[in-house]
Amino acid sequence: MKIGMILDAPYPIDPRVTNEAMALINSGNEIFLFCLSYNKTFKKNEVINGINVVRFYCSRITYKLSALAYTFPFYKWIMSKKIKRFIKESNIEVLHIHDLQIASSVFDANSFFNLNITLDLHENRPEIMKFYKHVNSFSGKLFISAFKWKLAEEKYCKMATSVVVVTDLAKRELVNRIKISEEKVIVFSNSVSKSFYSNFKLNNQIIKKYSDSFVLLYLGNTSKRRGLETVLKSMPKIVKSISNFKLVIVGSSSFDKELIKTAKNYNISKYVDFEGWKSEDLFPSYIKAAELGISPLHSNLHHDTTYANKLFQYMSLGCPVLCSDVKAQKALLETYNVGLLFRAENSSDLTEKLFKLYLNSRLRKKMSKNCINAIENHLNNEIISKKLVKYYD
Repeated sequence: MKIGMILDAPYPIDPRVTNEAMALINSGNEIFLFCLSYNKTFKKNEVINGINVVRFYCSRITYKLSALAYTFPFYKWIMSKKIKRFIKESNIEVLHIHDLQIASSVFDANSFFNLNITLDLHENRPEIMKFYKHVNSFSGKLFISAFKWKLAEEKYCKMATSVVVVTDLAKRELVNRIKISEEKVIVFSNSVSKSFYSNFKLNNQIIKKYSDSFVLLYLGNTSKRRGLETVLKSMPKIVKSISNFKLVIVGSSSFDKELIKTAKNYNISKYVDFEGWKSEDLFPSYIKAAELGISPLHSNLHHDTTYANKLFQYMSLGCPVLCSDVKAQKALLETYNVGLLFRAENSSDLTEKLFKLYLNSRLRKKMSKNCINAIENHLNNEIISKKLVKYYD
């Protein structure tokens, strides 16, 4: 089957897209991926790991209109035209939309083809939007409106042939709120492919850099809702007892200035490495250099029903995790015993749980083994993808 995946972003960038595409290719399907390039000079067609990548130019100004997708139809019209061309030229037989922001364009384009559509909700977009500064500004509230996005989510979930979500908690919330059948909703958890943890080359420079440190590692976006301020506020007490402690942050966001300022105010700057974004090829080296991985998310409806790829990346290489007790993370840790939970946004509780792991190397080793067992037997992409593959079969 020729499956047309629609992504309104550059590629490669999102491991979830890759994981789903690879699983479907391995089961005998052909994947054609519609994606964007913000640069006028780009490779139009490219095959990456068997994925037929088809790029379309989109200026950054045009892309910013996606925030207005459910207020003004400009972005929908622009993208719909490109998607029609993609469907026709690639002879697509079924469509798979990656996330809500481009859904209206796909449904509009599909009115000419009448193909089955899968709507893949990577996250709870209407809930996330409540935390964006530009959405909470006067003009944002007037023109963007998270409420309109929630209405759009309900509309397109009902129109789609099937819906994919990240967790069982997300499925339950969606079914109860929108009143769609459970059979229509497929759970495809964020996971990790075997190639991530079995086919990597260690970067000796990274390993050597942190060989004498007790490293707490954070991978990914560093925006406020990700909770790194909680970690920084816990550190004055931590470094008094653990002189070789190091928080290593691999990732960034516009919130970095505030994080750097917080570290300076707490006089802990020398214990924090802001590494910025690095190639995913280097992630295994950072994880191998770490004693613990952390995901300190704030508590909200979005975080309660999804979890990040970083958790599975940590676990795949035997790195125990320290997580805030938002519902999805709590369920994961309680099921597989791969780390400890602390109360979200509570730096004192985070400190207590970190000390517990620091002082008990036997517990860390046990949890490290649990991490590897959980990934190899339950949570790798080859196992997670079975329901999605079965649907397309």
